[in-house]
Amino acid sequence: MQSLLSVARKIDAFTCQIGKFAYWLVLAMIGVGTWNVIGRYLGNVVGQNLSSNALIETQWYLFDIVFLLGAAYTLQKGGHVRVDVFYDRWSRRRKALADFIGTVFFLIPFSALVIYFSWGAVLKSWAVWENSPDPGGLLRFPIKTMILVSFGLLILQGISEAIKNWAIFSGYLPADEAPKTLDGEADDVS
Repeated sequence: MQSLLSVARKIDAFTCQIGKFAYWLVLAMIGVGTWNVIGRYLGNVVGQNLSSNALIETQWYLFDIVFLLGAAYTLQKGGHVRVDVFYDRWSRRRKALADFIGTVFFLIPFSALVIYFSWGAVLKSWAVWENSPDPGGLLRFPIKTMILVSFGLLILQGISEAIKNWAIFSGYLPADEAPKTLDGEADDVS
């Protein structure tokens, strides 16, 4: 189990780096979005187009990338929405079992299915170097590829979460070693 937990720690460190990268992309997205708004109004004043379809699509792509890369990081930090009607009152050990079952039987298979069914569309997009239908727009195949990357990262982080939750459920890790939430505080371990 110790070697599996070592693998989980490495996956967590990798996911954390991806999450930090996504944080910086938020700033880039805000910068591009701000310029798009300023450029549109300032362009009307000076009589020249200061924005473009490429800049608008860049803003969309940055949002997509932040969302797609942030999914695994959000999973790691316990930030995904869950129905807490019963879960909130459970012991940490029981939560670990529920999380393990959800990860192994739902998250990982769903992510694998998304990759499987997206693969063909992504390959086709690469084969034709798919471009935006808008004049001056961006290439579409890189952003479509991010779907595969995102769900691959979700599977990877899901494996880490399954390892940690199984270790807690089986008693190998103490229940008070609960995963951190997005605000940096440990989950309730009651």
